[in-house]
Amino acid sequence: QAQLEESGGGLVQPGGSLRLSCAASGSFFGVDHMAWHRQAPGKARELVARISSGGTIQYADSVKGRFTISRDNARNIVYLQMNSLKPEDTGVYYCNAGLAILSSAFFRDFWGQGTQVTVSS
Repeated sequence: QAQLEESGGGLVQPGGSLRLSCAASGSFFGVDHMAWHRQAPGKARELVARISSGGTIQYADSVKGRFTISRDNARNIVYLQMNSLKPEDTGVYYCNAGLAILSSAFFRDFWGQGTQVTVSS
């Protein structure tokens, strides 16, 4: 019943900005980490940014200084603000989160369906 729903992807020119959102919904007891991964055509999926339940943040080196991850714990939403976008940022962006669905102490990973981000002139 628990699921992640992404929004905000689209087409943008190099140097532009996009804001991705991912909302956890359904039946669950709590949210642990929340993260964004991406996969470019012909490439392996990679971690873009991750934020823990305590607010600890990790970024891929390629996006440091350009992307910002944040979360709204009251609404169970994670955001990815992407600025100064480059063509190499193109790919399908997937939301990932640890949701406690069996009890308040048991977490499992959930994945969104992915949203396309295309950076092109």
